[in-house]
Amino acid sequence: MELEKKLMKGVLRIKKQRIRVNKKIYADEIRLIDNNKNQVGVVKVPEALRLAEEAGLDLVEISPNAKPPVCKIMDYGKYKYEEKKKAQQARKNHHVIKVKELRMRPNIGDHDLENKLKMGRKFLNEGCKLKLSIMYRGREMSRQDLGDALLEKVVLNLSEVAEMEKDSPMMGRKKSIILAPK
Repeated sequence: MELEKKLMKGVLRIKKQRIRVNKKIYADEIRLIDNNKNQVGVVKVPEALRLAEEAGLDLVEISPNAKPPVCKIMDYGKYKYEEKKKAQQARKNHHVIKVKELRMRPNIGDHDLENKLKMGRKFLNEGCKLKLSIMYRGREMSRQDLGDALLEKVVLNLSEVAEMEKDSPMMGRKKSIILAPK
């Protein structure tokens, strides 16, 4: 429990794996890949450093947990730049699906229902999911069939822009369904 609290507060930080470059590679022998992506084989670190220096590039450890560790001759600055760009692109393409909720009562008026349908259609066209909730109060609990009929009517009206994704059972005094855009 305490570990979860500390993780939530951000006290414990997961250590990012550091990439070892050139003289920071600790292994005695490594499996080397040259700058043309050809496997050279298992070589001593000083020999690999010499080959990297001759090419005017860096020796970068790309798989430290392998036996022996795998290193590659490449331009480390360019590698870091490309990794940063990949991460930015992944964040840019990440799409969060929003869920908008419309709450209704079983005895909603016709005009109010039209407004709710109009808002629901707008949310669905924006790409959001739509959660329709029917809330019952007092004696309305004895007439749950009215709420079910209302939900069917709404789903029928929104059927050209949405399809039902989830129909959840009664939870207390509330029944919900989730519609996803087509």
